[in-house]
Amino acid sequence: MSLFLQAELDPVFLTMGQTLSDDNMNSTLLEDDDEAGYTPYNKRPETFIVPVLFAIIFIVGVLGNGTLVVIFLRHRSMRNIPNTYIFSLALADLLVILVCVPTNGVIYTFEEWIWGETMCRITEFGKDVFYGVSVFTLTALAADRYCAIVNPLRKLQTKPLTVITAILIWVLAVICATPAAIVSNLVDLPVKNRTLNWTIVTCQPYGDPSEKFTPIYAKYNVILKAIIYYILPLSIIGVLYVLMARRLHVSARDMPGEKAGPQRAQARARRHVARMVVTFVIVFVVCFLPQHIFNLWFHCNPNSRDEYDHFWHILRIVGFSLSFLNSCVNPIALYCVSGVFRQHFHRYLCCKPIVTTKRLGMSTALSGADTCQQYMSTIRRTNNQSNNNTVQPHNGASPTHSIVITENR
Repeated sequence: MSLFLQAELDPVFLTMGQTLSDDNMNSTLLEDDDEAGYTPYNKRPETFIVPVLFAIIFIVGVLGNGTLVVIFLRHRSMRNIPNTYIFSLALADLLVILVCVPTNGVIYTFEEWIWGETMCRITEFGKDVFYGVSVFTLTALAADRYCAIVNPLRKLQTKPLTVITAILIWVLAVICATPAAIVSNLVDLPVKNRTLNWTIVTCQPYGDPSEKFTPIYAKYNVILKAIIYYILPLSIIGVLYVLMARRLHVSARDMPGEKAGPQRAQARARRHVARMVVTFVIVFVVCFLPQHIFNLWFHCNPNSRDEYDHFWHILRIVGFSLSFLNSCVNPIALYCVSGVFRQHFHRYLCCKPIVTTKRLGMSTALSGADTCQQYMSTIRRTNNQSNNNTVQPHNGASPTHSIVITENR
């Protein structure tokens, strides 16, 4: 294995936990080139591409997730059950961008870790915490949508319970990330050839690679992470959505004609939120799949060090970058699928007024958490307010048509 492989050090590759012998190093060198096998940083394309990408992730992520946090905190009407989980997700993404992106974004710019041992532990611990919060929150969102669609009359879906669940998710994520805070440390790795002899300070998430049990610990660590953070929650989400799809299909088929209008509108609102959660899940799957594939291949394949080539090198960098890109993509996805959040984004980022649609005389069947302003973009007038704005029919009967009033604020 060449010096090119050992010298390109980042937290993802440092999980490999390996050092090279002098014989292996010297075998990669050409007689007329003392640095053959080692590619200097200024000659690697990722040295220039990755920092630019991370700068974009930082700017977009801070603006997007910061705006989501402000929307939830400033607008009481946005604090329903699904949005509580979205707030927790946005907070985790914002923290990973503020804590981890700056320190990891320059890994391909400098030859070694420059932030010290404390930041090494904080960064590795923070990544695992925020990673866990993201996937556990997506699972909770899917479970919430399952309860809302399959059994919407259950009283277990309450805001206090949702807040408690979100807090427990953070506690669980901290517990799962504790080994990273304990084991991560700085290690000096030797880089040698015929004329050069120096060490590179690296941040190792699995401990000193020279210790006997480090490779074993790294192997089972990445396997458990793949199960706990990826395979198991995504399997649960998949089962829940299959059950939801069956329920929606049966409900649409058996819905009575006289109740079809209100019930279809209510089901449409719930499907809208379910699609929003599916969007988050798809983004998560795409962003973390390459990293899990690389880590499992490298730690579970006994010949991975010999088989490491440009394909795996590119996959390693892509997985490393996508894992952080996930933190800034969720606000963009929410902007695309939610009209209400889109208007709030326009208000805070573009200084555009919010256009509020008021529907008068709406059926009471559309009231409830799933069909409130967040998903229907409407504000319903109470009976005390309706006298000022509702146009009554000449026969004195209750209005049968909705009157839509658009206001800017």
